[in-house]
Amino acid sequence: MGKRIVNAYKSLDKNQAYSLKDAVKIVKENAKAKFDETIDIAINLGVDPKYADQMVRGVCSLPHGTGKKIRVAVLAQGEKADQAKAAGADIVGAENLIDSILAGKIDFDRCIATPDMMGMAGKVARVLGPKGLMPNPKLGTVTADVENAVKKAKAGEVQYRVEKAGIVHAGIGRASFSEEQLYENTKAFIDAINKAKPSGVKGTYMKKVSLSSTMGVGVKVDLNAL
Repeated sequence: MGKRIVNAYKSLDKNQAYSLKDAVKIVKENAKAKFDETIDIAINLGVDPKYADQMVRGVCSLPHGTGKKIRVAVLAQGEKADQAKAAGADIVGAENLIDSILAGKIDFDRCIATPDMMGMAGKVARVLGPKGLMPNPKLGTVTADVENAVKKAKAGEVQYRVEKAGIVHAGIGRASFSEEQLYENTKAFIDAINKAKPSGVKGTYMKKVSLSSTMGVGVKVDLNAL
């Protein structure tokens, strides 16, 4: 480990679980890279996502956004296309957008589609699906209200999906955020995961929560203190 990380670990007990506010404080204080580090949360859940009734997936609107500029593409035409552009979508199109995606040009972070465009969107499912970009009604990215969907995406709406190992992770802010902003964002994300508890879960649902920065240390969060 580098000297910076070694010194960072001196400021905490690796075996101790801290209150959420203390964990945020420690992670922020040790995010000392030369760039604005992302603050990440990782939650270990007692689920087996290979079973449909234990899948955890959804969206969460963070009170203070993520600090990341989200590029939004919208599959729409006519009036809906105009609404998407007015709401701030970076890319708006129909057949031309499909052709661009098939050609390998995917310069966006979120893809939204109107319901009438889903037949056309099926052509790029194999391209967008593995990247987690395929429009999905459950995530609010297939909607007639494209204006609201674009604004939410731009404001810092986070999509999450549990991995095979039962872990959900997301970026919940930047090191430049205040401690209070990071605390409120983290609390909002944890609350969203709790509300998304599947019906098929038996036993302990939330097993472990930790916070870290891109180049910093990982800090355990005391679940009882939540």
